[in-house]
Formats: sequence, structure tokens, C-alpha cells
Amino acid sequence: QGQFVESGGGLVQPGGSLRLSCAASRSIFSLYTMGWFRQAPGKQRELVARVSSGSSTNYADSVKGRFTIPRDNAKKMVYLQMNSLKPEDTAVYYCASVPPTGSWGQGTQVTVSS
Repeated sequence: QGQFVESGGGLVQPGGSLRLSCAASRSIFSLYTMGWFRQAPGKQRELVARVSSGSSTNYADSVKGRFTIPRDNAKKMVYLQMNSLKPEDTAVYYCASVPPTGSWGQGTQVTVSS
């Protein structure tokens, strides 16, 4: 098992919501900036949201206002709350430190389709 384990993906209709979870195994998780990345078929992996150790957040323009990235340092968890989902949000979603180091997790598939 890798250093990050993602879960919570699935099939959702346009306009729906999903909450992704990421469990980290790093002992000093709280010191890392964490991010959610996604990769759609035929496209490069992109960073969609990140949260600093102090919980400052940044979002890609494509998800701003729809996604949020809370973290729980005590539980070594980071989440991606996705609202108002669009078909173009369909991708495999990964969590990682920013910048990424080490291997990627298995990701979790999000499919937005009617």
C-alpha cells in the first residue's frame, strides 16, 4: 500500500456532489502541503486543489467555487468536496503532497454522466 490511499469516487449525475477522502501514512503529514490531482483519459495529470499546512487553499480556475479541500491533521486525512459536478470533471482523482514525491496511489474514479 502506498503513502496515500484515495476513496469515495463513483458515478454521479451532472449537478451532483461527491466527497473524496485521502488517508495518509506519513508521520509528519501536518507539515505537508497536500493536493488533489486528476487525470482524464488522454490528458495530463493536473492539480485541481491544494491546502497548505496552515489550511490556506488554492483552486484551479476550472473548479473554483465548486470544490473545497479540507484537511484533518489529527486523522491524517485530506478531503475533496465536489459540488455542481460537470461531465468534464470525469477523471481519476489522486491525492499527493505538493510537489508530489514518491509513488502515486491507485486513485479513485469519478464519472459524471447522465
